Amino acid sequence: MDTTKTAEPTAPEADTAEPQAPEAARVEADLKDAPATEAAESPEAPGAALADEELEDAVQDESDDTEQRPEGVGAAASAVVAAGLGLVALSGSWVSRVIAERQTLIGQIESVNAATTEAKIEALYGDAWHMTALVNGVLSTLALLLAVFVLARPAFGAPDRTLPTWVRAVSWAAVALGALGVLLFGLMYFDILAPLPKAA
Repeated sequence: MDTTKTAEPTAPEADTAEPQAPEAARVEADLKDAPATEAAESPEAPGAALADEELEDAVQDESDDTEQRPEGVGAAASAVVAAGLGLVALSGSWVSRVIAERQTLIGQIESVNAATTEAKIEALYGDAWHMTALVNGVLSTLALLLAVFVLARPAFGAPDRTLPTWVRAVSWAAVALGALGVLLFGLMYFDILAPLPKAA
C-alpha cells in the first residue's frame, strides 16, 4: 500500500519531461540548418558583386558610345558633303551658271562702248567664263579643305578615335575631286587651259 502511494507523485514528472523532447529536437535542427543556410548564401555575394561590376561596365561602354557617336556622325556627314561639293564643282553648279549668265548680260551692256574687238570678246564671253571658273574653283577648294579636315581630325583627338573605312574612302575621294577641281578651274581662270580667242 505504501509503495503505490509513493509512485504516484513521480508520474507527473515523466509527463512534464516528454513535451520538452520535441523542443530540444527543434533547437538542434535549427542549429544544424543555420550553417548550411549561411554556406548556401555566402557564394551568392561574389556573384552579385560581379553582376554589379558587369552592369556598371555595360553602362560605361554605352555612355562612351553615346559620347563618340555624334563625332562619328559628323565626320561621316562632312565626308559625304565634301565629295558632293567636289563632284558638283566639276560637273558645273547652278550657282556658277546663274552668275555666268548675269555676267554675260553685263558684258552685253558694256560691249556697246567697247572700242576694240578683243574688248567685246572679253566683255561678252571672257568675264562669264572667268566667273564660272571662279565659283566652281571656290566650291572645289571648300570640298578639299573639308575632306582634309575630316582626315586630319582623329590625329588631334584621342588615340582610339579612328574613322571607319568607308568614311576615309569617301574623304580621300573628296580630296581627289577637290584637288582636280582647283587645278582645272585655276588654269581656266588664268586663261592657261582654254585661252580666249583673238580676233583676226
